[in-house]
Amino acid sequence: MNYQHIENLLIRYRGQVVNLKTLSGGVYEGMIADVTNDYVALKMRDAAPGEDLVFVLLHGIESVLPSQS
Repeated sequence: MNYQHIENLLIRYRGQVVNLKTLSGGVYEGMIADVTNDYVALKMRDAAPGEDLVFVLLHGIESVLPSQS
């Protein structure tokens, strides 16, 4: 399956804070640091600079919402 649509959406929100929900039920809130055709890297919101970077595979993403705060 082609995940180009979710990749394009994440690229549009690069540098912004988003809420990301995965198929396994995990919920992540952070700034989009990097997007590839396989994964998105999120810099966690409450982390000190350079400490917590979470990688989520694109095929595991259920929803992406821009953060309201």
